Amino acid sequence: MDQLNRRTVLKAGGTLGAVGALAMAAPAGARPLWTWSPKGSVIGTGTGADPRTVWDTEADPLVASLFARGAVPKVNALLRNWNKNGQPLPDGLPADLHDFLERHRQLPAWADPGKFAAAARFNQKRGLYLGVLYGFASGMMSTVIPKEALAVYYSKGGANMKRRISRTAKLGYDVGTPNAFQPDGEMIVTSLKTRLVHAAVRHLLPQSPHWTNAAPEGIPISQHDMMVTWHSLPTTVMRTLKEWKVSIPAAESEGFLHTWQLSAHMLGIEDQYIPSTWNEAESQATQVLDPILAPTPEGIKLADTLLDLGAGLDFTLLSRPILGALTRFMLGDEVADWLHIPRELLWGGLLDTAWGPFIAVREGLLPVPLAPEAYWMFDEFLRQFVLLYMSELRPIKIEIPEFNNPNLR
Repeated sequence: MDQLNRRTVLKAGGTLGAVGALAMAAPAGARPLWTWSPKGSVIGTGTGADPRTVWDTEADPLVASLFARGAVPKVNALLRNWNKNGQPLPDGLPADLHDFLERHRQLPAWADPGKFAAAARFNQKRGLYLGVLYGFASGMMSTVIPKEALAVYYSKGGANMKRRISRTAKLGYDVGTPNAFQPDGEMIVTSLKTRLVHAAVRHLLPQSPHWTNAAPEGIPISQHDMMVTWHSLPTTVMRTLKEWKVSIPAAESEGFLHTWQLSAHMLGIEDQYIPSTWNEAESQATQVLDPILAPTPEGIKLADTLLDLGAGLDFTLLSRPILGALTRFMLGDEVADWLHIPRELLWGGLLDTAWGPFIAVREGLLPVPLAPEAYWMFDEFLRQFVLLYMSELRPIKIEIPEFNNPNLR
């Protein structure tokens, strides 16, 4: 039970210790060396370039050109109803954008459709877990990823966090559908639209005096930043499921990883940075994710907003105290303290003592619930939380932003 009671987000054994020692050995003011080898990537090769100095070499100039031509409103209107992977691109798109989307909607040579069925089984069996994990182990973690928190807060997404997190939820939902990468699925389209959004944020944020005064970089959302966010999703989910002692067949684990590898490719992460296995993902995460988690004023504000997502709803199990307790349980005391989330003795104690048996019952490791009321409450929470996010997916349209956070003008 002790393992279930505390998340170890900031610790990953000896490997992370070695990374920390490397950082301490670097000269003052210097950033740690990039040491992850592209031999561990899905293509097994690459330049080995530091991903903190690489952005999106194709999407960035394309989107900047769309802004220069005043074409963004027209493009958003044309792409608004382009949703399915196999759906023809709408007529009237600028030729360079049409070519970009047509080329990048194709699966890479290393794609293995044979793994899709196993991924579908994984998502079907773990769907209720995944909704909560994407929301808390991943979504709330984004508020302590400093550069991501800054980029979100000062961009258009920071003005409406419910809509922003719903779009993130759509990404998690689409990748988990059985037909995610099939012609009638939506994951390819969702990823490509998100890739255009990221390019627009790179174009717009450097024009924001608020962001430039706070950011430690000249251009946001580097390849490194995208990898950090990627690890906050599938890698963090897999870590947590292991901590919960959820037994996952090897084929399903590999299938889940493969769909996220394809998602990374579609989102514009270069193949040389996409881990080939879970072991490589862990190796990379201990370098790019674990050491950089930290609080920022912007992240604290974002977390505060996220904890109020259930406000005004009839879902009593989505109250702020319960969401706060779940965040502390998922991410640990240090992260919760960073975010100024108070301790909830009632809900925190219940999670500490009853979550482990609840998972064991759901996984068939215990024949009957040890605490029927707690079992029912946790099960209902999972359902309500997923329903909350699923209800936000239907009207969501991912569009290229035309301005930064309007509330900060």
